[in-house]
Amino acid sequence: MKEAHISKQHLVSQVLLRQFTMLGPKASGRQLLPIDLWNPERRQKLKGPGACGAAKDFVAFDSASAEDLWGSVETRVPAALAAVKAGTPFADPLHVEVLRDLVVLHYVRSHRYRGVYTSAFETVSVNVRSELVRQYPEHVRREALRQTGFHLSGFGSLGSFAERLIEQSEATQDFGSGKLFRTSIENIFNKARAMAAKWNVEVLSPESGQFLIGDNPGVSVRMDTTPFSYNMAFGDAHSVVLPIGPRHLLALGPRNLLGSVPGTVVDELNTVQILAAYRYVYMHPRSELETFARAKARQRQADRAND
Repeated sequence: MKEAHISKQHLVSQVLLRQFTMLGPKASGRQLLPIDLWNPERRQKLKGPGACGAAKDFVAFDSASAEDLWGSVETRVPAALAAVKAGTPFADPLHVEVLRDLVVLHYVRSHRYRGVYTSAFETVSVNVRSELVRQYPEHVRREALRQTGFHLSGFGSLGSFAERLIEQSEATQDFGSGKLFRTSIENIFNKARAMAAKWNVEVLSPESGQFLIGDNPGVSVRMDTTPFSYNMAFGDAHSVVLPIGPRHLLALGPRNLLGSVPGTVVDELNTVQILAAYRYVYMHPRSELETFARAKARQRQADRAND
């Protein structure tokens, strides 16, 4: 029996969001503080992790397949996080594997990847239309005559009909239904997972301050610039980083390492989370990061307005 479609899909694993929570008043459960980067002056109420880090119909076609793939990682995360908190993340090689997979999962399952995928498909569609008209004008004319009964002559009319052919194609139909995206994101996850297998995991703690987490939390970074550059291709990055709690951040690196970073680097990494986020960042309610996050959100808005 085919499983039902899951509309509300968490892009940030709830097991991670729970690390940024505190027990709320009365029967409200565990809560964290979200900041809306599109509206940095808006006062935000504390929310539970179930209400954060999700997107509606992110995988719109056969979502159960993708959820099963993500679940193959997420079900193993609690034990690995417990080992991190105990200071023994490398005692079991399986913990290293799941922590590395967790970084890759959040790098791929993201608003960022969805934007890259959509842009790439649209670019390819435009290029295919141009190539059809340039290389196969007679084929396009014959197909137009067969379908419409009209003889097309100019490149403009041929281009319009070529676009119609592309819209009729199986690839475009699969793009519209979401089938192509589901296949693409699963394939990219498996490829990135294989690429990351040669990397190890650094578990970093702040010497001062706390980490926050954005809604695009698995971020590729280069640290040879100030400020850090981010969102480059996987193979061009020095690391891919992922906050897993106020006191811990994972970074792919050349060796397994337990280490600490100074407050200035914590600020840089938090800034990367804010700049790379789609709309929200989340923090522990007592982190004292709210003013910092709102200031960076205003800066982000100003920078984008000037682009």
